[in-house]
Amino acid sequence: MAPVPPGIRLLVSFDRDQWYRALTFILTFLLYTSFHLSRKPISIVKSELHKNCSSVSDLVTMASGSGSGSGSGSQQPSLPSLQADMDCSWKPFDKGNYKQLLGAMDYSFLCAYAIGMYLSGIIGERLPIRLYLTVGMLTSGLFTCMFGLGYIYNIHNLGFYIFVQVANGLVQTTGWPSVVTCIGNWFGKGRRGLIMGLWNSHTSVGNILGSLIAGYWVSSNWGLSFIVPGLIIAAMGVVCFLFLIEHPNDLKSIHAQNSSPGKSVPTKSWNGVNGHTEVYLQYKDNKSQGCYCCKDSIQTRKSYDTELLLPKDTMCVPVQPVVVVKSESKPSAISFMGALRIPGVIEFSLCLLFAKLVSYTFLFWLPLYITKAAHLDAKKAGDLSTLFDVGGIVGGIFAGVISDKLGKRATTCAFMLLLAAPTLYGFSMISQFGIGPTIGMLLVCGGLVNGPYSLITTAVSADLGTHKSLKGNAKALSTVTAIIDGTGSVGAALGPLLAGLLSAGGWDQVFYMLMTADFLALLLLLRLVMKELTSTKSRPLSTAELKEH
Repeated sequence: MAPVPPGIRLLVSFDRDQWYRALTFILTFLLYTSFHLSRKPISIVKSELHKNCSSVSDLVTMASGSGSGSGSGSQQPSLPSLQADMDCSWKPFDKGNYKQLLGAMDYSFLCAYAIGMYLSGIIGERLPIRLYLTVGMLTSGLFTCMFGLGYIYNIHNLGFYIFVQVANGLVQTTGWPSVVTCIGNWFGKGRRGLIMGLWNSHTSVGNILGSLIAGYWVSSNWGLSFIVPGLIIAAMGVVCFLFLIEHPNDLKSIHAQNSSPGKSVPTKSWNGVNGHTEVYLQYKDNKSQGCYCCKDSIQTRKSYDTELLLPKDTMCVPVQPVVVVKSESKPSAISFMGALRIPGVIEFSLCLLFAKLVSYTFLFWLPLYITKAAHLDAKKAGDLSTLFDVGGIVGGIFAGVISDKLGKRATTCAFMLLLAAPTLYGFSMISQFGIGPTIGMLLVCGGLVNGPYSLITTAVSADLGTHKSLKGNAKALSTVTAIIDGTGSVGAALGPLLAGLLSAGGWDQVFYMLMTADFLALLLLLRLVMKELTSTKSRPLSTAELKEH
């Protein structure tokens, strides 16, 4: 008999629960990657909506000057013809205030996203997440395609593009609370920081893919730069509907249907996890009726169904397990004010406001700053700015690992924020000395700026949404995530706006604003930091430990 290949041995070593966890991790990663993939085209297409027509403008000036100084018999291009050639931008973005118009599209999306996020969490926890997320992705695909259809149908109305951006900002709020809730339901607190640090790289992956897809068609047909990403997120919405499992408890009905029927026998019952269901186990033995149970000993290997339902301190050895879902007792959805009363929600929300302000200011203004400071062209500056995202991926994973080891989320965030502020000042000084120092500082700044941002929006949100004060009610996770990220989105809208106003007086003022924001984010966490440092716990509590407390 031939030996089993090592790869197959690895595959069969995982039980069904681990495969479901892997499926949820990969699927939610791809789902939110498609969200960011559909947001990126607008930043790529901006250069096409308003082209640089300065060379044509100079030609018009030369023609008008030579025409006035030459004889009537000389052959010169007519002025109206050259002015027609200047019409190289997409109306209405061909005017002198094109920066304000393009900025209005950014702010309309970000403001709608910030406002809608508060509502999204409240609505999402009252609806099935799979259906809620599916509808959000389908409608987001629709509005993303509508922006591209403006090119196909030659639409030049600013109100149309603003409407599409507002509508898209609102429906895209369905994404983040939903995927964080799913990933939080499947992964416990033990390694949540590491897992979510890796998982949160979907943001950068989506940005990179969105840039490549939009850039492929931007010069030939910028409408496809929106239509293709729109179709991708809509297709992922269908995948979400077909495969997303919101909670491990949702699998109980499947396993109950697949179990062998047995005779009516004495049963053992307890409430399901998070109050979802009340489950009864029936056991049938050929020799005697009953359930063989023991503590702290293993007589034989448990089946998957039994392992999923039984407490860890009890081992049962059924011959024919029968799982019957007796009744459904869903926990009530938490209110907005109830979510705010969870310890730490307000502090982390306000902290994220300033942390996201810094991150999104870099996102919108970093390529332009590199162009001015390092004297690079727009393409090289754009390519170089991606190193900030690379540093952010590393910083997010690092923050997750450290917070898992220490069991202190707020302290980890505060330490990185403390280092980020002086590093920002160092970046503003060193970036003027060439491309080499700029690359190094971009990686360091990206890690320190995006590390706390990543940790708060993922592991911290999941921790607070399953806080022990909720007594097992995981229905708060969607609302808590929406409150934290919605407050952070306010900062995301304010940061680029303030940078645009302050940059007129010099880039130093922009960096002073960013350093101030980092210090304010640090101050907001001081109470939680002091509480963590004086606590005797050195790591996050497991689910079993939470039940004991």
